[in-house]
Amino acid sequence: MTLIKSISGIRGTIGGARGENLTPIDTVLYAAAYGTFIKNHRNKENYRIVVGRDARISGEMLQQLVMNTLTAMGIDVVDLGLSTTPTVEMAVIMEKADGGIILTASHNPAQWNALKLLNHDGEFLNADEGKKILEIADSGDIVFSEVHKLGEIAKNEAYIDMHIDEILDLDLVNTEAIKKANFRVVVDGVNSTGGIAVPLLLNALGVHAVKLYCEPNGLFPHNPEPLAEHLTDLMELVVAEKADFGIVVDPDVDRLAFVDENGAMFGEEYTLVAVADYILKHRSGNTVSNMSSSRALRDVTEKHGSNYTASAVGEVNVVQTMKETNAVIGGEGNGGIIYPELHYGRDSLVGIALFLSYLAELNISVSELRKTYPAYFFSKKKIELTPELDVDGILAAMAKKYAAEDISTVDGVKIDFPENWVHLRKSNTEPIIRIYAEAATQQTADELADRFIAEIRTISQ
Repeated sequence: MTLIKSISGIRGTIGGARGENLTPIDTVLYAAAYGTFIKNHRNKENYRIVVGRDARISGEMLQQLVMNTLTAMGIDVVDLGLSTTPTVEMAVIMEKADGGIILTASHNPAQWNALKLLNHDGEFLNADEGKKILEIADSGDIVFSEVHKLGEIAKNEAYIDMHIDEILDLDLVNTEAIKKANFRVVVDGVNSTGGIAVPLLLNALGVHAVKLYCEPNGLFPHNPEPLAEHLTDLMELVVAEKADFGIVVDPDVDRLAFVDENGAMFGEEYTLVAVADYILKHRSGNTVSNMSSSRALRDVTEKHGSNYTASAVGEVNVVQTMKETNAVIGGEGNGGIIYPELHYGRDSLVGIALFLSYLAELNISVSELRKTYPAYFFSKKKIELTPELDVDGILAAMAKKYAAEDISTVDGVKIDFPENWVHLRKSNTEPIIRIYAEAATQQTADELADRFIAEIRTISQ
């Protein structure tokens, strides 16, 4: 059982002992620390925070704890109920709220949940802001409101529809072309809020949606991380339904992956590549992804005569770099699309709409589209952390060993070889070291990742 307190938010497993897991006491503490931060940071008379959740079994319990903690601090709450991470981000902007909290552990299994924290722009807090919240929680410097100054909770379940309306109004979402294409698409909503939002979006675009695991009951039918080994049912149903392709999202709908008409993975890394290709055909501008993402985005960007920049891992770092470089599209190779014309947050819904627009414009199959991109293969592996592992020491040793290569230590250690690369870093969301490798063949990528796992284990002995 685990509680991870980081600048990315508060994430942990449900149950167990206070301070060791995400218990009700820990939930109230960090919600109160966030409320205190908002009041200190915004320094105004009235405050309003948007709160929404994915469909995890623990979600409603945590949301009630969070909302009532905030009202006890004199903060009004907009309760979105079952929602998506990008929808909560949009709601913060549209409500002109002071911040937002999403109760979701993203791709983690059902025993996990988390408080993901937003600023008044509907964007994730930066490192300094996250650090301040942890300091407030540690200090206990939290003051609640007297009885006549308690906040109020206002329920608003219209924001998924409003989010979709904003997507439909985007210039590059070609609704007319999509409707003419008469697409048939299978949707795996992993029994979370994607099962609500994605079919609503598809219906609005005139796409026939075949639902798979779209009941938002929090009973994940498979590991919720949208990787090929977890998506056998989706792959088989796409073929059986003779669908044009399949869509899968993670429980909070900020990661997006596609399955082609043959039941094969389009490649989670290529979600952003395809959407960027479409955007750059219509808009000149730069692109950004994190340094654990595929080289394919760089290749496509340069093909269009634009510049690509790699950021440190983490949505807040991608967003910061996008603003600095005036990027027109960006995101993360795990299927996270950030389209600033809508908002600065990973958003599967806008990614789906833009991908459909591109397919309708090209009038080709998903497998044919995939063949137009460079053939890179990814290996994503991990090492579970144990108390005896000195992660910083291991990464420093690896950086020293490969100092003669093209190396970056901005975020862990990334080693760029001429034909491939490997990135080693400690996860912000799980007690693991991530080992990502990319190469021209799957075998080479896997062998490269395995080689570095063996080297890490040798160093740690």
